[in-house]
Amino acid sequence: MSPKLKSLTAGLFVASVMSFPVATPAFAEGDVAAGEKVFRKCKACHRIGDNARNGVGPALNNIVGQPVASVEGYKYGKGILAAKEGGLVWTAETLDGYLTDPKAYLAEVTGDPKAQAKMVFKLRKEEERVNVIAYLKSFSTAEAAPETN
Repeated sequence: MSPKLKSLTAGLFVASVMSFPVATPAFAEGDVAAGEKVFRKCKACHRIGDNARNGVGPALNNIVGQPVASVEGYKYGKGILAAKEGGLVWTAETLDGYLTDPKAYLAEVTGDPKAQAKMVFKLRKEEERVNVIAYLKSFSTAEAAPETN
């Protein structure tokens, strides 16, 4: 696991404490237009925008600032549901960790090395993650898009 992923997820999940009072560093602002281009890689499974519906993956409208696994009508896997039970919220920082390596991220934040993720796609380039997160933020309301959880 990368040092960045470890630093982002350290302290997020403690089996006996189901809250996430973690201070995180300011997250770089991305380029929405560049993020839209990166999102083309995501379109095989996800939709966003007017009339977006769930497909292989959940629709991604208004996810930034929301608890993980909260898209109505989508059937989530056990790993992400465990993260939801732990109180994880989609912020720029948590999205960055998840997009880097979904399975490893869920294992880290849930404390379960066997945690699985339905999403197997990884965005390994930091610039792509920052930009796609900016794009996702552009489809989220200001009130629902806090910078930290």
